[in-house]
Amino acid sequence: MGQFAGAIIAALALMLVIENCADLGGVAATGLGCNGFGEASSSGISMFGAVLVEVILTCVFVLAVLGVTADGKTGHFAGIVIGLTLTFVHIMGIPLTGTSVNPARSFGPALVMAFEGNTLELDQVWVFICAPLVGAALAAVIFRAYKSFYSAQA
Repeated sequence: MGQFAGAIIAALALMLVIENCADLGGVAATGLGCNGFGEASSSGISMFGAVLVEVILTCVFVLAVLGVTADGKTGHFAGIVIGLTLTFVHIMGIPLTGTSVNPARSFGPALVMAFEGNTLELDQVWVFICAPLVGAALAAVIFRAYKSFYSAQA
């Protein structure tokens, strides 16, 4: 709940900054970093494509987090691995969907855009809430299977 509140507050703060900076063209031009598919995406990716991208990217990110934090021996460089993986995920996903990987990160800007009268992002936000949850669950299943397989081998 805290992440969702923080995302809404951050999106409102970003809206204030954008509205007070004439060179940016206003909230309608910037979109507050909302995620999207179809006409709301710069690439025109389909809804199925957006779901697939978000599931895969979230799965990769969560697998990296689980892998680097599962063993105390790797904890000292976990921040670097997690940060670089998140960077990779965003480099891959921003041109396609805007990259969510976190439902709160998508919900805040979509809600604030709806306050501004643009409800397309809020209509599409379900993809950027559900797909990361599916991707994270998939990562947990993969990681658990991986751990079980390798512990049986030992």
